[in-house]
Amino acid sequence: MIKLSLLNSYIRTALRNIVKNKVFSAINIFGLAISMSIGLLIITMVNELTSYDDFHLQSDRIYRVNNTFQYLSEDPSLFASTSVLTGKRVEDVAGIEASVLIFRNFDDDFGSEERKVPLEGYFASGDFFRIFTFKSIEGAVNTALVDPYSIVLTAKAADKLFGRQQGVVGEVLLTPDEKQYTVTALVENPPFNSHLQFEILGSFSTKEDLSKDDERFLSWTNMWMYHVYVLLKEGISTVTIQESLDLIAAEENAKIEHRSIELGLQHLQSITPGVSMSNEIGKTTSREIPILLSVFALIVIASACFNYTNLSIAKSLKRAKEVGVRKVVGSNRGQVFYQFLVESMVVAILALVLAIGLFFLIKTPFLSLHESLTEQIKLNLTGTMVIQFIVFALLTGIFAGILPAYIYARVAPSSVFRNSLSMGEGRSITLRKVLIVVQFTLSVIFIFSAIIEYRQFKYATSFDLGYSTDNILNVNLQKNDVDAVKAAFDAIPEVEMLSASLMVTSVGSYWAERVKYKDPMDSASVYFNGIDINYIPLHDHKLIAGKNFAPLSGDSSTLQVIVNEQLLKRFDIGTPDEALGEVLLFDKQEATIVGVIGDFHYGTISRKVDPFLFKYQKEDFYKVNIKFNDNADIVVGREKIEKAWKNVDDIHPIEARFYNDNIERQYEDYSIMVKVIGSLAILAIIIATMGLLGMVMFTAETRIKEIGIRKVLGATESSLIYLLGKGFFILLIIASLIAVPFTIFLFNNVVLSDVAYKARIGIFDSLAGPLFILTLGIITIGIITLFAARTNPATILRNE
Repeated sequence: MIKLSLLNSYIRTALRNIVKNKVFSAINIFGLAISMSIGLLIITMVNELTSYDDFHLQSDRIYRVNNTFQYLSEDPSLFASTSVLTGKRVEDVAGIEASVLIFRNFDDDFGSEERKVPLEGYFASGDFFRIFTFKSIEGAVNTALVDPYSIVLTAKAADKLFGRQQGVVGEVLLTPDEKQYTVTALVENPPFNSHLQFEILGSFSTKEDLSKDDERFLSWTNMWMYHVYVLLKEGISTVTIQESLDLIAAEENAKIEHRSIELGLQHLQSITPGVSMSNEIGKTTSREIPILLSVFALIVIASACFNYTNLSIAKSLKRAKEVGVRKVVGSNRGQVFYQFLVESMVVAILALVLAIGLFFLIKTPFLSLHESLTEQIKLNLTGTMVIQFIVFALLTGIFAGILPAYIYARVAPSSVFRNSLSMGEGRSITLRKVLIVVQFTLSVIFIFSAIIEYRQFKYATSFDLGYSTDNILNVNLQKNDVDAVKAAFDAIPEVEMLSASLMVTSVGSYWAERVKYKDPMDSASVYFNGIDINYIPLHDHKLIAGKNFAPLSGDSSTLQVIVNEQLLKRFDIGTPDEALGEVLLFDKQEATIVGVIGDFHYGTISRKVDPFLFKYQKEDFYKVNIKFNDNADIVVGREKIEKAWKNVDDIHPIEARFYNDNIERQYEDYSIMVKVIGSLAILAIIIATMGLLGMVMFTAETRIKEIGIRKVLGATESSLIYLLGKGFFILLIIASLIAVPFTIFLFNNVVLSDVAYKARIGIFDSLAGPLFILTLGIITIGIITLFAARTNPATILRNE
């Protein structure tokens, strides 16, 4: 244990050494500060991401019931949703104190006959507020969701509707379909770290009343839109509850064919960050994100720590005499070790002060990388985080200084003139060289990674999908009449053609249904899109057999479909021409094949082309697709579209995005990674270059007399640059030879392993990072060496 008096002495000595070695200290402090600011950013982000849902008073006992769905021998799929039947049955499970059923799509326009406001939220059963802790402002929340057509508003919703947050309980709100809802309570807005985000809650008994004629409402397999949360009793094991859930699943699975559903428990605070699953409710983050960010931060911090270690070892010749004198006058190894360890920790604390300032500088640019970041994290400092920052700084100091402290502690007074720390007897590889190689390897990896991510982003956004997306604007109907919207848009001169569809393809949305051909036991999940007659020509899809859809009479029950080539292969239907007129069973309805289109990319480029079909329909659309004339002014056309929308719908702001912007948005993850990795690359390069600068300065300083003698003997400046720099150049080349194949392997086998279509990485892409690092190294080494080489030999050798 270090005595307080000794610690005080260590700190004073450390401060004197920092002031004495201004250049090296500045390099160490600034390098550590840059890397530590990233560390502080990651600490804050991870704290916030892992704090999701921890504000609920009973969060340790709250679990969500998830479904694992399997059809025949297909791979099982994990869903965050489950069925209403599951919610009903878990009410009787011993060990469960309370449960809540949630329907995740309760959105409508609420208000009076004169003015309505769009609100979004959930239907939730009566125990919602018994399980979850959302603070009440007005009304009795425990009974607020019992009666049908009862609603609970948030403060935000109350402000929208009434302009106030008091006296709203008892107000009656109307919807466009003349339903009346009574406000029974008012609660505070859900905090940002709640995965459940809502403006309004409706009683689940309302959903039951609205679904009383739906035969599938209580079906075991109707598991796509409902979520069940349970509150376990004190002391009850999840193993006990899981056994009950297994019994429920076994009983219900026995009543159905070809499908099976398994129930599982997921702790509330493992939802986000959590495992990826379908049908999530609210905000979620992959559990890999905090890990990945932490790894990136550790890499940058390690690089700065290597600088400290490297420069400290490089200064061993100068400070060995200091250590020798200390030992001669009575210092033992432990005291020397603690002296240098405390010095590194003092440097780290000084770097922390600068790092906190840098943290506030980079906070806003970081949050602006993606609009969703500001919704999921705030990067607000707390007292706990400040303590974590200090601990983090001390640990960084220990990590950076422990090796130099160990080396100095072992120095014997008789060997104070040793020049380097050898990694082995007679071996030319030194620890300093290894650290330099590691630093520049990391820099090249970051540069090359950013290049690969950028190439993949450009490749994805310019990928040939197999149909046209140019000059197409997709507008969300938002429950408006499709014919009315089309009529408003059709009057605009810039509009060439209009169509309607269920969804926008190739942007990550998937609709699928079971399809059979002739064999009743052979079915497949087939992706589809519901479209009108104009959709195929508007998007320039290529028909390789048959024809486009034909108009049907209002009472026709015939379903027309246009299929792709992969569907023909899946069911072995034959050639495109042979497929015409064949009948499929689509969602238990007969569907006639009227055309075959060439394969196109319905999904993202992460997936290969799957069986797909278009089905013809005349209603129940969600999107209107607008094709502008090739010579139209798109900006003017867009403005006219927005004006026409207001004439149809004066409640909802238009939700419209150009197709190519939609596709680019789908691949924003690549763009974000380019920015993040690129920023880390810049930081790693700055830190590594600072370290190289320090090493070259020290090398030039220790060999200054040799430089003077060589210059007197006729050596040129270029030969001196080569003499002092060749060792560093070799190290930079070794770093490049390690980094390039490693990065290629990393992206091919880990990062992009599940991406079906990858961008081609050229030779220039592979060499860009090494060439940049080598150029930077040559400039750094050249400037310092040239400065030393131009020093007057008489000045250098006057004391010899």
